Amino acid sequence: MDTNDLLKKVRKIEIKTRGLSSNIFAGQYHSAFKGRGMTFSEVREYNYGDDIRNIDWNVTARQGKPYIKVFEEERELTVMLLIDVSGSREFGTISKTKKNQITEIAAVLAFSAIQNNDKIGVVFFSDKIEKFIPPKKGKKHILHVIRELIDFKPESQKTNIAAALKYITQAIKKRCTLFMISDFMDDNYSMDLNIAGRKHDLIALKVYDQREQSLPNVGLIKLKDAETGEKIWVDTSDGSVRKQYSEYWRKKNKEQIDIFRKSNVDYADIRADEDYVRKLIALFKQRAF
Repeated sequence: MDTNDLLKKVRKIEIKTRGLSSNIFAGQYHSAFKGRGMTFSEVREYNYGDDIRNIDWNVTARQGKPYIKVFEEERELTVMLLIDVSGSREFGTISKTKKNQITEIAAVLAFSAIQNNDKIGVVFFSDKIEKFIPPKKGKKHILHVIRELIDFKPESQKTNIAAALKYITQAIKKRCTLFMISDFMDDNYSMDLNIAGRKHDLIALKVYDQREQSLPNVGLIKLKDAETGEKIWVDTSDGSVRKQYSEYWRKKNKEQIDIFRKSNVDYADIRADEDYVRKLIALFKQRAF
């Protein structure tokens, strides 16, 4: 991509997503993602109703009257984005590809993290780890992340979700808030999802296209697997073919939801052409309670 075109795209996404982060997500994000724990702030005199477990006995002994320790929530988080860059993300049939939707969602989350004084890092994966951007703060870092989201070219077109989850579990030692953004078109990752979900605060964001749900009746069409390159002809005028296709989607979707629920992983499914704001806010509200 030409450098000027890339900078224009970065600026366009920055303006849109930073505005969303500031105006819509600020409070929702803050309440949805808690700090890692409590940190000591100060001592003050004991008041009726205070938790006696927080009494500071050393200060109490010196002052001759009870004092308690006051704690604050440790707010700073490390937020990691685990982003699927396999060939299937290029699919899109309405107004947006999955890649474009993923880019905007990731940018909104990145700006939300920075505005909350959190560090943000990114891992791009296919069937291997394509790139690791260590977590940092600051606008310069965010713009670097957005540039990579727009212009990154993976070496492989295939997917291995289990390998990506294994990597993030080992690479990030301390607990982080982990957004995994993918179409989850893969198998045999439930155990690794479970392990990653126990170590980190894992949220799954599934981005899919409408035509992955159902086929239109448009006659004979050639379909290509974006990850393997395999091509097949499909007669979409055949009702049984369309029904079989839709049933396969429903079956796979149910399997994915079951995996998320069994692993206690919060998730949202977001269509490539729909407004992701509503879905993210609903997810944030759900987590705040």
